Amino acid sequence: MRKYLDISPVDEQLFKQRICYASRNEGVTVVLDGNGFETPSCVGSNKNYDFIAGLQSAGECTHDLHQLKKFHDQYNDWILGFIAYDAKNQLEKLSSENQDKIEMPELYFFRPRYLILKNSEGWKVGYLAEYDDESSVREYLSDFDSVCTVEEDLGEVKLNHQISHKEYLEAIEKVLWHIQRGDIYELNYCMEFFIQDVNVTPQCVYKRLKEVSPTPFSSFIKYHDKFLMGASPERYIKKDGRRIISQPIKGTSPRDKNPFIDSANKRYLNNSEKEQAENIMITDLVRNDMSRVAQRGSVAVDELCGIYSFKQVHQMISTISAELADDKNWFDVIQATFPMGSMTGAPKISAMELIEKYEQTKRGLYSGTVGYVTPEGDFDFNVVIRSIMYNQKKQLASFMVGGAITNQSDPQKEYDECLLKASAIMKVFNIEQ
Repeated sequence: MRKYLDISPVDEQLFKQRICYASRNEGVTVVLDGNGFETPSCVGSNKNYDFIAGLQSAGECTHDLHQLKKFHDQYNDWILGFIAYDAKNQLEKLSSENQDKIEMPELYFFRPRYLILKNSEGWKVGYLAEYDDESSVREYLSDFDSVCTVEEDLGEVKLNHQISHKEYLEAIEKVLWHIQRGDIYELNYCMEFFIQDVNVTPQCVYKRLKEVSPTPFSSFIKYHDKFLMGASPERYIKKDGRRIISQPIKGTSPRDKNPFIDSANKRYLNNSEKEQAENIMITDLVRNDMSRVAQRGSVAVDELCGIYSFKQVHQMISTISAELADDKNWFDVIQATFPMGSMTGAPKISAMELIEKYEQTKRGLYSGTVGYVTPEGDFDFNVVIRSIMYNQKKQLASFMVGGAITNQSDPQKEYDECLLKASAIMKVFNIEQ
């Protein structure tokens, strides 16, 4: 049974950092941070959490996606975790044979012994009565005061490209051929960058990434000796009561220190027929996915091609919602919509088959999702983009970037957009573009 204790951190930002750094002593930790971003009015809810952290496992589900609901039902409690992109192979007749440098499992969720929450009502800690009482929880939290959050010098690192500029352009030309032939309408093509022989403190890297690029769906995962440090701006899907909401991103333009140039970049994105076409195609795909589990006639586009600004980029975001059908549950929503359309393309199955053919890296957790499920079966999941993966044992860091390819795509401009999306991560490692 989970009980809750109200707390009042004096310095909230420092408290968040100490939670993250405290994970060095834990086997598994998941941190989800909204960084104070306001929820768009078209989403609206009084249950929005700006910060969630789970530490120490008191039960876990690994690898098998189809066991996830059974695991949640077993405890009827909060679960936190991730679904990697390649869990698609458990939902469709697909495979993933490309190289996997980080080797995260396809799925991992756990019931946290300690659950730290922040919403509009304040902070609280959820603990399990079979393990702790109020006194032991306060003692556990007091240990955070001695957690060291000192910065470290990353030194010089060498960034490796999994594919060359020339190979990227050639791959996009092949994708365009499939589009012109009618095999697909849109495909999200991604490429990998990696750093070898790099010994870093992942908690420090995550802190820097949040400073460089604060986003509403940032996430940190420690899964034993494997880590995710994420600065995602994108929501995959949320369930609030019987309402389900998805907010795909398609369309990107750079920020600029010059306010006139910055405003022009924003106007360009707002008026771009190409970017709108990309976004509308994926919005349509999401509508179709959601209709499989929604009450008839309830799927609606609450906002189409809205423009939102973040520290590094302007983004085009649409919001689609629906009412969940009476005979469907929260897990049915995941099955019907994963992986998210913004990271695959349309039609989804054909796009995923071509992704496997033309990409050279197994995506793993990249373009998967991190999130939580409440005891009531509500949930919120992000899209893992703008994120760094790290295998501590191998001392290898990896990140991927990509973009939507349509018949209007120019291969060189798509490459330039990928570098723009990678810019925040390059700044974290002090890499000059």
